[in-house]
Amino acid sequence: MQLNPIIKTIELEDGRTISVETGRLAKQADGAVVVRMGKTMLLATVVSNKDIRDGMNFLPMSVEYQEKFAAAGKIPGGFIKREGRLSEHEILVCRLVDRALRPLFPDDFHAETQINISLISADEQVPPDALAAFAASAALAVSDVPITDYLSEVRLVRNAEGKFIINPDYKTIAESDLDIIVGATYDNITMVEGSLKEVQEEDLLEALKVAHEAIKVQCLLQKELAEATGKTQKRDYDKYETDPELAQKIMDEFYPKFYAIVSSPEAHDKATRSEMFKKVKQEYIDNLPEDEEHNLSLISEYIGKAHKKAARDLVLKTRTRLDGRALDEIRPIWVDVDYLPSAHGSAVFTRGETQALTTVTLGTKLDEQMIDGAVISGSSRFILHYNFPAFSTGEVRPNRGPGRREIGHGNLAARALRFALPPDDENPYTVRVVSDILESNGSSSMATVCAGSLALMDAGIPVKAAVSGIAMGMISDAETGQYAILSDILGDEDHLGDMDFKITGTADGITACQMDIKVDGLSYEVLKEALEQAKRGRLHILGEMNKALDKPREDMKEHAPRSVKFEVEREFIGAIIGQGGKVIQEIQRTTGTTVIIEEINNKGVVTIFANDKPSMEAAHNTIKEIITPPEVDKVYEGVVKTITEFGAFIEFMKGKEGLLHISEITWERLESMDGVMEVGEEVQVKLIEVDERSGKFRLSRKVLLPRPEGYEDRSSNRGGGGSGGFRRGGSGGSGGGNRRPNNRR
Repeated sequence: MQLNPIIKTIELEDGRTISVETGRLAKQADGAVVVRMGKTMLLATVVSNKDIRDGMNFLPMSVEYQEKFAAAGKIPGGFIKREGRLSEHEILVCRLVDRALRPLFPDDFHAETQINISLISADEQVPPDALAAFAASAALAVSDVPITDYLSEVRLVRNAEGKFIINPDYKTIAESDLDIIVGATYDNITMVEGSLKEVQEEDLLEALKVAHEAIKVQCLLQKELAEATGKTQKRDYDKYETDPELAQKIMDEFYPKFYAIVSSPEAHDKATRSEMFKKVKQEYIDNLPEDEEHNLSLISEYIGKAHKKAARDLVLKTRTRLDGRALDEIRPIWVDVDYLPSAHGSAVFTRGETQALTTVTLGTKLDEQMIDGAVISGSSRFILHYNFPAFSTGEVRPNRGPGRREIGHGNLAARALRFALPPDDENPYTVRVVSDILESNGSSSMATVCAGSLALMDAGIPVKAAVSGIAMGMISDAETGQYAILSDILGDEDHLGDMDFKITGTADGITACQMDIKVDGLSYEVLKEALEQAKRGRLHILGEMNKALDKPREDMKEHAPRSVKFEVEREFIGAIIGQGGKVIQEIQRTTGTTVIIEEINNKGVVTIFANDKPSMEAAHNTIKEIITPPEVDKVYEGVVKTITEFGAFIEFMKGKEGLLHISEITWERLESMDGVMEVGEEVQVKLIEVDERSGKFRLSRKVLLPRPEGYEDRSSNRGGGGSGGFRRGGSGGSGGGNRRPNNRR
């Protein structure tokens, strides 16, 4: 069979290339492409049903991104040994693609659509997540699935020299102070996601411009690809049922009522406002003629549009919000730190009708999260989990674990806070932050950032600075050019608005951002205004947080685990572990601690975790004994380990035993060791000699005892059997003779 693949290639500024191929693989899909950069290859396919389900009034699109382990020459871990459910990393990439692509489809296109993106070859130098949206959009471009534009995403970083780089390698990403993924069409930016290290607003704006220029080239390539495959003309599709006459009738009837509601001070409360809307809608439905057929789904949709227009017009006309606030006004904030007495750190952060209860738990290195991915493997010692139960919005919904939204919001909060944490070599703990949203009316992920920052400080983690977050929104009118930028948006303002822009940061700069834009033509001037307004709001929130806790606590809670981390010389690693782990296990058993030792950079790095300070100090002192060289003439508290016919072996330091010869036990001559000492008996000894060749230790007990009067040392060999004794009186004298020794201590 003759294959005629079509390949298009673009060249980046530094000479690297990205190619897009179609016509070779997955030809039964509506559209399929392979995107390649270096040795990284992504296969993207799109399939869309020709018909729509009855009553479907939205686009049921799913995006699935999966990294095949074979792409990196790996076999999956675990028992099953095959790719299973998507990892959190894969889910986050799915969200990046979905959020960027969804606005490309016509509003009236509601056919079920599935986009699959598979990593089929991996390159250690080319992260695949930055190519996923490009591949998905290219697959749509070579299909007959209707889209209104072409889109792509790029990763942009700023390296140590201050230069912007498109789609860099992992090393460059790790060394950068700005790492963002930007999604855009040729004309407009639609999505931004990024981590930053206290970057200034103007630098972020400049980065967006650089990224957009790179995206324009990729959009033009897709246009060429569509023309080459003859897919510029898209399929006809069944339109969702509409009734313009009914739409106008409902708008005329409901708009005045809804505008009156949103203008009323009584409707400033979310629950009250919702009930007022529901009452008006229910009255209309109850009064519908029973002898006529009514499309309730369509009626609800048109009532929703009237609601949306009334709320948006209120903001544009009066410059006030649904809850009565000014455009840049932040909702009232109250904070309670150390709310949970048993947690290692906790905080409640409430802003308006949004509330987060957040905890910090400190664990050992053994608690770190293991990551087993096709491309990314290793471990993480910072974990943040975000939970959004149904009761937070007054709803009933089964709790079936975190969804993609919760994973995405948790990742945003984690990126915001990670910058403030001390580096791993300075922080021995595994840190888990859990945010439970107890109330929600917008900006719950930003409440998580604020509560998480306070809880970390409450736990005594020496963070670099406090971090706050704010969600910005915008309402605009394309016809009049009017727009309003909203600080600290409500849930309704998020749903009804044209932009959701989340910004987190310290007093000195931005640490994370996430932006979704729902309208075309957002200028950089408007974006700059939004960033400046967000900064003022962020600093205000930081000020409120500082009133509760303005710096990390000097010490951890009494019940928090203690830890100490220190280096030892490499040759001591074996001594600390002991044969078969005997020594380290005994330390942990006797002190109740967890001791971890690793070889890093030709050094032994010891980390001790304990439930209290005395236990930690006991383990620390024991290890210090093991690594501290014995000192001649120093007195030690020892323990009898073994008894022989010529003396006893005493452990006088942890892991170090010396010989206490029978002649060095007492000043009196001993004929045997019978009954003199017992194994386990504590005895005070002095180190009197270290053999230079063998390294063996020679101990004495008798030198610590008072020397008896009349004792004469006649030994010719210090290490001999001991011939010293008491000097007798004159011949036949009445000298005391040899007394029976006291064989016990």
